[in-house]
Amino acid sequence: MTDALPVIDTAFLAAAAVADLEDWGPLEEATSADVPMAVRGLTIWSAPDDSDASDASDASDASDASDASGAEAGIWECTAGPSYWVQEENEVIYVLSGTLTVTPDGGKPTTLGPGDVAVFPRGWRGPWELHETVRKVYVLF
Repeated sequence: MTDALPVIDTAFLAAAAVADLEDWGPLEEATSADVPMAVRGLTIWSAPDDSDASDASDASDASDASDASGAEAGIWECTAGPSYWVQEENEVIYVLSGTLTVTPDGGKPTTLGPGDVAVFPRGWRGPWELHETVRKVYVLF
C-alpha cells in the first residue's frame, strides 16, 4: 500500500487583472509629498504562523511554510508617482497592467510593463517610478 500524501489546498484567484481590490491607503514608500500614491490590494495567500502549524501531521510532507514567516502572495495596485524601496524580503512580481521603471541604487534603470516578471532579492534598494497606475501579482518570501 502506498502512503497517501496529505491534501494541500491551493489558493487561486481567477481574473487577477480585473479582481476587486481593497483600499490599503497611501503608499508609505512614496517620495513626493506633492504626488499622493494610493494603494489597493488583495492578499490571496499568506503563510501560517507557528501557532497554525501545530495541526500539520508531518512538516516533512510539504514545504514548511511556517518557516517562511511573512510569506504571502497577492495583487497590488498603485497610482502613478515616485517611490523608494528597500526590500526586507524577497519579492517576485508579474506586471498585469501599467508601466514602471525600477533602478537599483548604483545600477541601470529597467522599464517593466504588462507580462514582465521581475525578482527583487532581500536587500535590493532603489527608486521605482510608476508612470501610470500599475497592477501586479506579487509573492513575498
